[in-house]
Amino acid sequence: MPVTCKEKERCLTALVAGELDHHGAREVMEELDRRIDQAQPRQLTLDLSGLSFTDSSGIAVLLRAHRHMGQVQGSMRVVNTPAQADKVFRAAGLERMIRFE
Repeated sequence: MPVTCKEKERCLTALVAGELDHHGAREVMEELDRRIDQAQPRQLTLDLSGLSFTDSSGIAVLLRAHRHMGQVQGSMRVVNTPAQADKVFRAAGLERMIRFE
């Protein structure tokens, strides 16, 4: 599961591509944790434009990143969510705690 991160002025953008299922979720979580710890960003933007599929593992990734950003007093937003992933995240009620644009 490729995750490409860019950092600029304490804003971290992570582009997630491919399938975010139980096989790739751990790798994505570990990479996001590492980059958040390293950058201490004020804002994390998860760009899901390259995501082709997700299941409940994607929910876990978003919740963990959201919690981690709270620990570093930062905020998080999710952009370019594909329709399939949007259905999964909305069914879980994630839009009540995470900003989707």
